[in-house]
Amino acid sequence: MSRFWSDIVGQLTPYVPGEQPRLNRLVKLNTNEHPYPPSPAVLQAIAAVSGDELRRYPDPESSDLKRAFAQRHGLQPGQVFLGNGSDEVLAHVFQALLRHEAPLLFPDVTYSFYPVWSELYGVNCRAVPLATDYSVDPGDYSAGSGAIILPNPNAPTGMLLPLEGIRQLLVRNPDAVVVIDEAYIDFGGQSAVRLIPEFDNLLVVQTLSKSRSLAGLRVGVAMGSAQLVEGLERVKNSFNSYPLDILAQRAALAALEDEAYFQEANQRVIASRERLVAALQGMGFSVLPSAANFVMASHQRKEASELFAALRERGIIVRYFHQPRIDNYLRITVGTDAQCDELLAALAELLA
Repeated sequence: MSRFWSDIVGQLTPYVPGEQPRLNRLVKLNTNEHPYPPSPAVLQAIAAVSGDELRRYPDPESSDLKRAFAQRHGLQPGQVFLGNGSDEVLAHVFQALLRHEAPLLFPDVTYSFYPVWSELYGVNCRAVPLATDYSVDPGDYSAGSGAIILPNPNAPTGMLLPLEGIRQLLVRNPDAVVVIDEAYIDFGGQSAVRLIPEFDNLLVVQTLSKSRSLAGLRVGVAMGSAQLVEGLERVKNSFNSYPLDILAQRAALAALEDEAYFQEANQRVIASRERLVAALQGMGFSVLPSAANFVMASHQRKEASELFAALRERGIIVRYFHQPRIDNYLRITVGTDAQCDELLAALAELLA
């Protein structure tokens, strides 16, 4: 521990991102990246940025992109907040909206950044156990909470809480901010954005990293009432006035405009997911029902940690979480059909 650290630094347990190995031959199925590149319009938009535009600061409000998100979802630009990836957006959400005397509630098996931000920003929090089948029961999130945050589909389980369940959360907790983290919603669910006109305590967070294939550019968005967004803007403008550079703004705008490519690419992922699930189940795996671009699988005879290590030796990287309740599961990103076939072939050898 450095003697120059602030007191809180030594107390933190930082988030550990998925491995980004540099191997010559690699089947990378561990960080839920889209298996296909972004729309060609994205690359064209980036190439069209001039040197003079790079010389200048970008629009601090990302005004064109805000209007595009607002138009897409039937909102006003003042109901849209943008940041450098949804992780930055969520960090601002924790600081601006979730720190209250009553505890913040989130599932016990969920995105592992939530307890990290809680610790960093001094947010009183409580983990709510998932049901035995790993589903979320809205009835477990009682009135009197300070706030609620829930990934939907949940991560790392991939399981979806239907829109009616989100409505139940909002009705039961009218005086608490309810944050729905929709990083994976485009792979099989209905967005809660449609509920924003009914509930002023709802904030929906999305990312262009997954379904828009823009993980390398870092664009995240939050949508909700103008009052919630104003709180986020106040934190953002006390932290970094220019979170999105000109390349990210133009690329994200181009991605939003190419709806046909977006739909086609995601349907390919969904089809590959269903094919992968059927093959895994045929090999003796139990697979949680997934509405995301990944699956959680557990084998009845082989330990997940053993399979994880053996796959890595073969240049196939999946995700293993050494934590209670899911320590015998592998989280597998849905890759191309060719990548999934390599994974399945390797598993067949290991299980033979």
